[in-house]
Amino acid sequence: MFKSNYLTNLFEETKVRYENQPEFLQAVEEFFDAMDPIVIENPEIEKNSVMERLIEPERIIKFKITWVDDNGKIVVNRGYRVQFNSVLGPFKGGLRFHPSVNESILKFLGFEQTFKNSLTGLPLGGGKGGSDFNPRGRSDGEIMRFCQNFMQELYRHIGPNTDVPAGDIGVGYREIGYMYGMYRKLRNESTGVLTGKGLSYGGSLVRMEATGYGVLYFVEEMLSKYRGETIEGKKVLVSGAGKVALHAALKARELGATVVGMSDINGYVYHKNGLDISLIAKLTENNPEFSTLYKDYHSGAEYGENPTDLWTKPCDIALPCATQNELPLQSAKALVKNGCYLVCEGANMPTTLEATQYLQHKDILFAPGKAANAGGVAVSGFEMAQNAMHGPWSYKQVDEKLKLTMKAIFKKSYEAAERYADPRNLVVGANVAGFMRVYEALMAQGVI
Repeated sequence: MFKSNYLTNLFEETKVRYENQPEFLQAVEEFFDAMDPIVIENPEIEKNSVMERLIEPERIIKFKITWVDDNGKIVVNRGYRVQFNSVLGPFKGGLRFHPSVNESILKFLGFEQTFKNSLTGLPLGGGKGGSDFNPRGRSDGEIMRFCQNFMQELYRHIGPNTDVPAGDIGVGYREIGYMYGMYRKLRNESTGVLTGKGLSYGGSLVRMEATGYGVLYFVEEMLSKYRGETIEGKKVLVSGAGKVALHAALKARELGATVVGMSDINGYVYHKNGLDISLIAKLTENNPEFSTLYKDYHSGAEYGENPTDLWTKPCDIALPCATQNELPLQSAKALVKNGCYLVCEGANMPTTLEATQYLQHKDILFAPGKAANAGGVAVSGFEMAQNAMHGPWSYKQVDEKLKLTMKAIFKKSYEAAERYADPRNLVVGANVAGFMRVYEALMAQGVI
């Protein structure tokens, strides 16, 4: 499977141990594949059982959340916090509220987060958490009661120097606010324990936009380095209806690109001359399912009920910003056939391993999410810094720091790719660059 016998044997053991965790195994396989050259070069990695230590989380916390809905019915959900690796600093990573949440998905996200956080250069470890609670269709009162009960268990395990959660799918300003309020009450303290807070109580400017903006800053670096071009005039497809996709689309438009297609859970909209991104932003304020509404305003736009069909439309650049494994091999083939030459992941592992390998085989410029979507956690780190100093930074300050961070992540990834694989192989580059900082800290701190 891999050139390294060490990695091959370890992965086989891992597959047996976690046979019911496909998302986690996919993340480990991609990571091991990228690690092949550095493991072969450095026998100390095997000697010190580094990979065995990295693929096991430090702890997994599971708990029950019991709450009462608007009809007086008692509801039980399952909650998790995967504290994956703290060798670089306190655990850092989002909370996801979605019916699909399980241990496999959270382990994959926490594992990826470890190396993503490493790439930012900030002193942050990796973690992830959440619940199988579905906020869709729930009232504000129900969401508040769930969040408060969720925090009544989680608060025991987090803190500004221990574990600092943020938002993710299903968790935005509203949910963060309810959880922070309960944490503050339980601990009788105001700290930077959650990021993604509202501006009125310790949040940071640019946090909502950070991941989407960061993706475009990364794309700019790719186009400049590999093609000597800017994004101006390029045709872009963006999947997803959350804040990452929306702000990626807004920033793409601001930089002179034309967003020709977007999707949500119900389908996609496409127009060869460009979509009305301002309208989509307005439609998604209260309803993330914009695709069925958009065609009522723009009859000339093409609408389809299968969101995956977005990838069959012509474009220069594709930005998968929805969720894991949304871009399979068939979609990758359609993108290549229709002229796409750059794919940049805005979500966590949205491209399947087979699709990633196909795109690389076809020499398509490809940026993995652990590098390209690190803007969100970078600005979360900036929020923590502002909370610690009890003072805010301006929008311009935060945005400039975000740009510099994304430039630095690209530079690290490119240089590692150039040394260990091929300058265009940012999958290897990002994984190696993220790994090296974690590896050095792990070795410095002994057997822990």
